[in-house]
Amino acid sequence: MPVRTVGATHRAAHASQVTESPEVRAALNWFSRNLSWINDQQVRITEIPAPPFQESARADAVKALLADCGLSVSTDKTGNVVGELPGSTDKEIVMLTAHLDTVFPPGTEVNVRRDGDRLSAPGISDNGTGLAGLVSIARAMHESGIKPRRTILFVADVGEEGEGNLRGMRALVDTYRSQLKAAVVLDGSGTDHVTTKALASRRLEVLITGPGGHSWSDFGMPNPINALVRGSIRFINTKVPSSPRTTFNLGQIEGGTSVNSIPYEAKLKVDIRSESEDELTKLESALRESITAGVRDEMESSRDRSKGKLEWKIDVLGTRPGGELAANSQLFAALRAADDHVGNQSRVERSSTDANIPLAAGIDAISIGAGGTGGGAHSLQEWYEPTGRELGLKRALLTLIGVSGLAEEKSK
Repeated sequence: MPVRTVGATHRAAHASQVTESPEVRAALNWFSRNLSWINDQQVRITEIPAPPFQESARADAVKALLADCGLSVSTDKTGNVVGELPGSTDKEIVMLTAHLDTVFPPGTEVNVRRDGDRLSAPGISDNGTGLAGLVSIARAMHESGIKPRRTILFVADVGEEGEGNLRGMRALVDTYRSQLKAAVVLDGSGTDHVTTKALASRRLEVLITGPGGHSWSDFGMPNPINALVRGSIRFINTKVPSSPRTTFNLGQIEGGTSVNSIPYEAKLKVDIRSESEDELTKLESALRESITAGVRDEMESSRDRSKGKLEWKIDVLGTRPGGELAANSQLFAALRAADDHVGNQSRVERSSTDANIPLAAGIDAISIGAGGTGGGAHSLQEWYEPTGRELGLKRALLTLIGVSGLAEEKSK
């Protein structure tokens, strides 16, 4: 069931102060009048490939769009695109962010297919929707003349997916930590949820190496793939608790040069997640114990150990820290006020997003969808339908302004 918190009267008063502004009303109306433009920008952005660690071409396109919104735009040394809307105070900052990267490797076909209102392409929802929302909110605020109290940074950041290890958001928090009061992350579609709890995770890579050889003449030599399979079977039989929820995924396996060669190495990439740091540690230990046993069993069963033995190691590719937004935070109140104003109900979720980094640092942060509906995320069949997207954009805009505030009008 959707979560509703106490304080509806206070939220209504807070929202009315924001929406009484003629500039804010003009910005809210802007979305409905410009849906075709927003959809076109989403298609254009999605069709620029942005594989992990190769986001620069898409970053350049978003940079130009943000510059057209009257922002002072720059690219930091990590690759994040940062557009600044100065507030009446420069001592406090609020960020609106959307990640640039996708999970798809170079060479993936990203041309958008249209079937009625449905748009289909890898990355069209995650995070074409968020990036289109970022640009649209910046343009709506620019054309309506909104002046915030706190400075707002509109950020298209790198490294959210896969082995990016949230490097873009880590750099942003390091740079602006002393001034940063809140971060609103636009990630994917929908309006039915708000992520206020950061799900901790670790990404690990197992590497097993051996001498390698010929499948016929060197039969019986210890085989890295055999060892990896033995260890993996042990690991996937690990019992994990349903509460605190804990999961694991064997996401990638690599190794070998040909079907008739004993491989000289085998690799496995594993994703582990849990609501509990203790359970994460237990699960990582279980992986190490399983691989140790797999290598031992393969060595013991091999017929010929004279040409070498197996070696193994496990490297941590990335970690995502946990954290949680306080229920009485200004940001959460702004989100609930926005929900009330647009007639939306949303449930609180725990997930792994760019919001993990500010939340772990004690900075208010949430992750929300940018409206519309989508499905098939991280697959070649990913799709997005923009019907109702203006509700998500209005919700995000009101949340942003609710936490940034409006500059006080100077007396004449």
